Amino acid sequence: MTTAIITSDTSIDHITGKGHPEKPDRVTAVIDCLKKNRNLIWDKSKKFDESFLNLTHSSNYVSEVKKSFPKNGLNFLDGDTIVSPGSKKATSDAVGSIISAIDGVENKKFNNAFCAVRPPGHHAEKEKAMGFCIYNNIAVGAKYLINKYKYDKIAIIDFDVHHGNGTQDIFHENEKVLYISTHQYPYYPGTGSEHEKGKYNNILNIPLPAGTNSEEYLNAYNYVIKKLKQFKPQFVMFSAGFDAHKDDPLAQLQLNSKDFYEITRRTILSTQKFNAGKVVSILEGGYDLSALAESSNQHVKALLEFN
Repeated sequence: MTTAIITSDTSIDHITGKGHPEKPDRVTAVIDCLKKNRNLIWDKSKKFDESFLNLTHSSNYVSEVKKSFPKNGLNFLDGDTIVSPGSKKATSDAVGSIISAIDGVENKKFNNAFCAVRPPGHHAEKEKAMGFCIYNNIAVGAKYLINKYKYDKIAIIDFDVHHGNGTQDIFHENEKVLYISTHQYPYYPGTGSEHEKGKYNNILNIPLPAGTNSEEYLNAYNYVIKKLKQFKPQFVMFSAGFDAHKDDPLAQLQLNSKDFYEITRRTILSTQKFNAGKVVSILEGGYDLSALAESSNQHVKALLEFN
């Protein structure tokens, strides 16, 4: 078995308008880079039971999203979250990618998987789109693991430079999910202080100041490892945003591409005895195309080492 890359042909059809940083080229850059690696297997997003959307978001919100896709032009769900006609299938397929990845791991088609899709998801709250995110892809995946596969210890590690307020919102009172976020703070979206711990102490936020370098970040990441070892997750999920890279235009952390290899490696190494290396990852942020491609390649390189 090996590592799978789950993609969707419709990711490039989600049009956000000229000059928007969350653009189709992001996923194209990642896929073009990963295609050079012959050790990967490739799979597609698949259709899924949409009841899992309603387990994650409110039914009213899901209904409103479905009505929001325009027949022509663009529609704004908030100031920077934009949908086009092609967004309808792209958003569904982004969720479907995490379902495909989970089923593939559970059915032993592959050991772990990275979903190279868009739009991202970790800012989408139970009843609110924001920050380029429409459905919370990784949260739907965690709900799927709980309800279909009966897991009760799922860890979500979010290393995107922005705090995943949506994922925190959805799992704030769910003791089956540990949500951990490292992020620049104070910064968009304004949430993610170390005092936000969840109802069951199931949230760990590690806020970092602008300018944090690789050594400082990896030292702080030891707190992530410690929390994971205490929790003993049966399944690990990554919200894999690569905008903490020093070249990213939207933030001011100073990581290098190889740091994402180290983050991934350390995480899996510390948890594999609890979950037999069951790991699913999905693309979140990352807006410098070269840095995004290099960093996602380093992330996948670490995934491949655990096969």
